[in-house]
Amino acid sequence: MGYAEVSVNSPLSQRRTFSYAIPASLTVEVGQAVWVPFGNKLLQGVVLELTDYPAVEETRDIAGIIEPRLVLSSYHLLLARWISEYYLSPLFDAVALILPPGFERHAITYISALPAPPEFNLASLTREQRYVLQLVTRRGKLNLRELEKSLGTRQTRLITGQLISQGLVVKGSELEPLRVKPRRMAHLRLIISPDEVRQEAAILQSRGRATKQAALLGFLSQNTQPVPLIEVRRQVNCSSSVIKAVVDRGFAEVSQLEVIREPISYQRIIPQKPLHLTGYQRSALTAISHALLSDSGAEASSRVFLLHGVTGSGKTEVYLQALAAAVKQGKRGIVLVPEIALTPQTIERFAARFPHRVAVLHSKLSLGERFDEWQRIKNGEFDVVIGSRSAIFAPQPELGLIIIDEEHEWTYKQMDKLPRYHCRDVALKLAKLTGAVVVLGSATPDVETFYHAQRGDYRLLQLPQRVVPNEGSPLPDVEVVDLREELRSGNRSIFSRSLSQAITEAVANNQQVILFLNRRGGATFVQCRNCGLVLRCRRCDVPLTYHFVEDTLICHQCNYRMPVPRVCPRCRSRRIKFLGIGTQKLEQEVGHYFPQARLLRWDSDTTRKRGAHQRILTSFRTHQADILIGTQMVAKGLDIPSITLVGVVNADISLNLPDFRAGERTFQLLSQVVGRAGRGILGGRVIIQTYSPTHYAILAAAKHDYSRFYEQEIDYRRRLRNPPFSQLARLVYVHTNNARCQHEAARMKDLLSQTIAARGIDNIGLIGPAPAFIQRRRGRFRWQIILRGTGLSDFLSRVPFPQGWTIDIDPIGLV
Repeated sequence: MGYAEVSVNSPLSQRRTFSYAIPASLTVEVGQAVWVPFGNKLLQGVVLELTDYPAVEETRDIAGIIEPRLVLSSYHLLLARWISEYYLSPLFDAVALILPPGFERHAITYISALPAPPEFNLASLTREQRYVLQLVTRRGKLNLRELEKSLGTRQTRLITGQLISQGLVVKGSELEPLRVKPRRMAHLRLIISPDEVRQEAAILQSRGRATKQAALLGFLSQNTQPVPLIEVRRQVNCSSSVIKAVVDRGFAEVSQLEVIREPISYQRIIPQKPLHLTGYQRSALTAISHALLSDSGAEASSRVFLLHGVTGSGKTEVYLQALAAAVKQGKRGIVLVPEIALTPQTIERFAARFPHRVAVLHSKLSLGERFDEWQRIKNGEFDVVIGSRSAIFAPQPELGLIIIDEEHEWTYKQMDKLPRYHCRDVALKLAKLTGAVVVLGSATPDVETFYHAQRGDYRLLQLPQRVVPNEGSPLPDVEVVDLREELRSGNRSIFSRSLSQAITEAVANNQQVILFLNRRGGATFVQCRNCGLVLRCRRCDVPLTYHFVEDTLICHQCNYRMPVPRVCPRCRSRRIKFLGIGTQKLEQEVGHYFPQARLLRWDSDTTRKRGAHQRILTSFRTHQADILIGTQMVAKGLDIPSITLVGVVNADISLNLPDFRAGERTFQLLSQVVGRAGRGILGGRVIIQTYSPTHYAILAAAKHDYSRFYEQEIDYRRRLRNPPFSQLARLVYVHTNNARCQHEAARMKDLLSQTIAARGIDNIGLIGPAPAFIQRRRGRFRWQIILRGTGLSDFLSRVPFPQGWTIDIDPIGLV
């Protein structure tokens, strides 16, 4: 008898596998999805290893196979193990990243009614017990999670426990229903010959009746393939009775056929040929092409490239031609973009070069679309997969090239749930396992990435010149406006005199303008001018933001909403003042000062509906608006020649956060938004408004000087032993009671200190415990400890963490 080590879909499994015996009736392979008994439940699992001997003395049998086809490849299994071990996440959570969309099915606990004992008196039950019993009896069985929503978790457990002990209900479990499956639609197909069609149509028409039937036969005769019934009704304008009559007479048949949910429309995409490359582009492409041709077992550093090119230098064209070289060798690629907002633009360019050979994967697709794309990718139907962070786990066969555009972006880090992986590091590990080549592209590389390139860990490729509108075109002129001087001169507008004049001139000359403000909403906080009260979220330690469109106060942490009070809740004064500025307020101010301009706003509030990103992009690209107002969505990827002016309304928003990466983020964001201007023959101009005009990040961005910024930033990091000169881990404890939270954080600090001392470790230091930057979020207090050193994953893997702790290895921020 053989045995299998299985990763089980249960929160109790953590970072380990479980041994199961393989029954003689089953043939089990590594990477296969199976049903396994786990406690009193039947759960999903994935086979990670086959062995001759189990890891424990007593084992249970695998119950069955979910799907004969392997759900994970051998290298994806190794990748999942690495993610679990490095990021200290439960193993199945890491495995789940790579599974087909909709595959996970959790066990549902339910209760069902039993016949009451003859001697039992139902009147002895409490009112709540009778309510639950009647509900269960009426429905047959009741999901406990549904009951918890109405009664609360504690009350539900108490009542169900009492009913079970009295023999009135029994508890059971089952897997939740399938969330997605292949889509099938009714199709109509002709089953008689063309001659018979003409003959029958003539008979129907000669009798002066059934003209719709004749029209339907004529339509079907023009289509060699089955036609969806919906399309038949639309084209022929016929009723169901007409279709039924044609089917009943044996002229056609209805069949249910699988339909692909296609997320890409090629109607407006025109195939394009490769562009002529500059010398710098040719040099970069040659290096990447040689790596694609080289032995996959070559040194890892020779297969990872940092493509550092100024904005508008033609990095995308290098990507496209590198992918074409990979496809020519029988290989395929994955292209990652940091924002879903960038996906439509990227798809358009790549689909024009690889018609009908491009797949797309991101969270804004429907579950059905993601399911179909995943299956088609696994079947080898696409040369290129494009998507945001999760697309790195696409089951792309013959993977030869991974491209990460804007590799510096923080959105490549998963922060809201386990595993808290960084897509760039996962891509590097995946490339190592598959022998693929990696290209990291950016105009403003992550400081740690550039450091590795300087050390020779990666190969540095430079694109120092713009190629738009012509080769060697200059970068836009940048003016830094000191807002302190504007105030001294009496200008209290949000627009400096220079920016106001520049906007007026650009709009008058039929040119386009981008105004960048990385803060959404109207007023960033609301304050009583009588007693000073700031209206705050009742669940989070943050002020509420006023949104003009909804006329509502909204918490940007938990989405709590409340109407705007007419009087102060504390002193009953009517002196309520709206302070600060977001993109909604900016839009209002622009409309006031420049009434002749057509406006468009691009932020997360305007892009909630499906297809909103594409609609906004198309509107601005076709010059249906003169001024585009937006958050960081407008800072990346826009290549519109008629944009001649970019205005940064406030460059200081990210500059003063208590995070050692604040300067780097400010420089990157400013450099990216600056790069949107001057891509046409008219050139461009950028105006940056700031209260910190001498800050090194702002000065370097204004001069388009990455080297100047890097040298100063890396010197700060070296002196303070921050990454890349050390590794960080962030431990956060969450609890509804602040005192309990603080006490547990202090206890963990003592435990870590004792463990470090007991092991004689001298290269790990602790910072904290301290309250998190936002101490209370969603009703829970948060205290944190920062570890700085090396080998943190290995060190922390041996420390017992009780429930309530989260571990973030290599956090991108400390706030």
